[in-house]
Amino acid sequence: MKRQQLLNIGFGNFVVISRIIAIVNPTSSPMRRLREDSRKDGRLIDATQGRKTRSIIITDSNHCVLSAIQAETIAQRFDANEDGHED
Repeated sequence: MKRQQLLNIGFGNFVVISRIIAIVNPTSSPMRRLREDSRKDGRLIDATQGRKTRSIIITDSNHCVLSAIQAETIAQRFDANEDGHED
């Protein structure tokens, strides 16, 4: 059985790397709409621990995960994790 790689998205929260489709900045109008639509549909996961949302992670299951960590920081962690990944 293959072990899943996890990405730290802050405050002890993790997302399975292979499920991530995009890491986006939440400030644009389309991303705000995406967040609200996800909330209405029950597909929103808030991992901000009450802090300001600084990135939205979109998964292959169409869930939106909110994080208080900057999108650039999460992307760097993603790249570092992918580079160190051994199959």
